[in-house]
Amino acid sequence: MQTVVHVTHEAIQKIGGIGAVLQGLLTSKVYLTKAQRNILIGPLWPGEDTGDRRLGPGGEVLYSSFDNLYRSPLAQRFREIEQTYDVNIVYGRRKFTDRETGVTSVPEVLLIDVSRFNKEQLGIFKFELWEKFGIESSRYEDIWDYEQYVRLARPAIAALHALGAAGSVAEPCVILSHEYMGMPTVLAAVLEGERSNFRTIFYAHEVATMRRIVENHPGHDTMFYNVLRAAMAAGHFVEDVFGDQSDFYKHALIKASRFCDGILAVGDYTLKEIRFLGPDFLTVDAQIAYNGVPCWRIDVAEKMRSRNKLKQYCKNLLKYEPDYVFTHVTRLVKSKGLWRDLRVLEHLEPYLRERNETAVLFTLSTEVPARKPEDIRRMEQQYKWPVVHREGLPDLSGGEALYYQGVQEFNACARNIKVVFINQFGFDQRVCGMRMPADMEFMDIRKGSDVEFGQSIYEPFGIAQVEPISFGGICVFSECCGCAGFVNKAAGGKPVPNVIVADYTDLPNKGLRPEQLLAIGQPQRDEVENIVAERVARELIQRLPKTPAEFEQYIERGHALAEKMSWDVVARDYVLPGIFRAARAQRLKQIA
Repeated sequence: MQTVVHVTHEAIQKIGGIGAVLQGLLTSKVYLTKAQRNILIGPLWPGEDTGDRRLGPGGEVLYSSFDNLYRSPLAQRFREIEQTYDVNIVYGRRKFTDRETGVTSVPEVLLIDVSRFNKEQLGIFKFELWEKFGIESSRYEDIWDYEQYVRLARPAIAALHALGAAGSVAEPCVILSHEYMGMPTVLAAVLEGERSNFRTIFYAHEVATMRRIVENHPGHDTMFYNVLRAAMAAGHFVEDVFGDQSDFYKHALIKASRFCDGILAVGDYTLKEIRFLGPDFLTVDAQIAYNGVPCWRIDVAEKMRSRNKLKQYCKNLLKYEPDYVFTHVTRLVKSKGLWRDLRVLEHLEPYLRERNETAVLFTLSTEVPARKPEDIRRMEQQYKWPVVHREGLPDLSGGEALYYQGVQEFNACARNIKVVFINQFGFDQRVCGMRMPADMEFMDIRKGSDVEFGQSIYEPFGIAQVEPISFGGICVFSECCGCAGFVNKAAGGKPVPNVIVADYTDLPNKGLRPEQLLAIGQPQRDEVENIVAERVARELIQRLPKTPAEFEQYIERGHALAEKMSWDVVARDYVLPGIFRAARAQRLKQIA
C-alpha cells in the first residue's frame, strides 16, 4: 500500500481547507486506487473551533492535547513528541467528497501547533539546514512564514514514525512538499538517512523566485519570459541575469528542492522556471504534472437557466439585459492582470456597437475575506453597490480601489459594454445583496458565462481560467498560463474554438538583444498589450455563440476537452507516475 504524505499550508482544518489541487487528487478514483494511504500535514491554524470540530467539516479528532482528547492508541507516542519539541498535536481524519462524482476519501490529518518550540531542538535543525543544504535561517527567522514551517519539520517526521509511515524496505513513504511550505519537512526526511525509507518530491505549484520578479518588474511577463528564453539559450540562470535572490526565504527553500528525488511542475513554463533556478536543476528529475479541470455534464437548457439569471442580475443592476455575459472569477492580486480584460473590452466595444449588441463583464474578486451580508445590504441600499463603490472598508480596500478606478474610466467611455465589480466572496443573494436573483448560486457564474477571462502575468496553471470550459464557455487566458499547455496537449495541438490564448510575450520586434529584452518596461508592454487585446477582441466577436445549436456545439466540445483534462487523467498520466518514479529512486540523494 503506497503511503503518500502531503505537507501543505496552515489552513487544512478550515472550510475549503486543502485547496483545489489536493481536493482534486483526494477525490480522484484513479489516484485513490494506487495511493491508498494519504496523510496531510501542516501547522495548526489558530481558530475558534475546538474539540471534535477542530478538524473542520467532516473531521474526526482522534488526538488533541488542546482538548484532552486521547482516542488514538498512539496518544503516548504523540505526547512524547510534544514534550521533546514543546509543541501540541492534533491528529485525526477528515472526509472529502467530490460532489459531482461522489468519490470520497478520508485522509489522515496531522496538525502541529508550533507557536512555542524547544529552542535547543530548533537550533540543532537550523544548523543542519545550513551545514547540509546551505540555508541560512538567521536571515529569515523573523519571518513567521519561514519560521513556522521550519518548526513543523522535525516533529512531523517524528509523528510519521509514530504512525508507522516512515516507509518499509519494500515500500517507501513518499513525501510531497506542496510549494515551499513543505520543504523543511522534506529536508528533515533527507537528513533521516538510513533511519527511514522516505522519498521526496517538490510539487511546484509556482516558482516563487520567478513570481516575485515578474510581479515587481514593470515589463511583467512580456519582459520575463523573453529574457528567460534568451538566457537559457546562452547557458545563463536567474541569478546571472536578475542578481542575487538569497534575501528571499522562499528562494532559499525552493533552491534546496534539488535534493529531492523528484520535482513535479504544474505547467510548461513552471518547468522552465525550475530549470532556470541554476545549473543543478538542468539534471534533476523534474516533470510536468498539470492540474486537473472540473468536468461536469450539462445541456443547453441548464446553461440557459444559469445564463438567464446572470442576464437578469445585469438588468436589475444596470437596467438592460445584455446579449452576452462575460466573467472573471479570481483573487484580486497583481498577477491576475485584471487590467487586460478592460483593454480587450475597449477593442470589443466598437464591434458590438456595429452589431447593435450589448455585453456585461462581472468581475468577482476581492482582497478581503467575506464581507458581512448586513454590510452588503447597507451599501446596496445607500449607494447602489456593486455598481457604485466607495473607498474604505467595508467596501473598497486599497487594491480594490485601484482596480475600480479602471472600471470607472471604462464604464464612463463605453456604451455597449459595462463592467460590474463584485468585491465579495460568494455569489448568491444572501452575500451579494437583494438585487441578485433569489435562486442564484455560485455555479451559475461558471455555467452561464459566455466568456471567462484570465489573462494573468504569472499563472503556473490557472484552474479558474479554464473551469467554465465544460459548460461551453470560451476561455481567454495568457500563453504563459500552465493550462494553455494542457489544453494544447488535450486538443492534440489543434486550435479549439472554446479557447483563445493571448500571447503577451509576442514582441513586434523579434530581433532584440538580451540587454534590450531586460529593458522592456511598461511603455513596451503597453504596446504589446494593445496589439494582443485587439487580436483577442477580433477573435471573440467571431466566436461568440448566438443560437441554441451553437451553444450546444460549445458545450460538447468543451466537455470533450475537459474529459481529457480531468483529475483522473492527471493522476493517471502525471502525478502517480511521478510518485512511483520517486518511490523507485535509489536511496536518498547524497547531500552536500
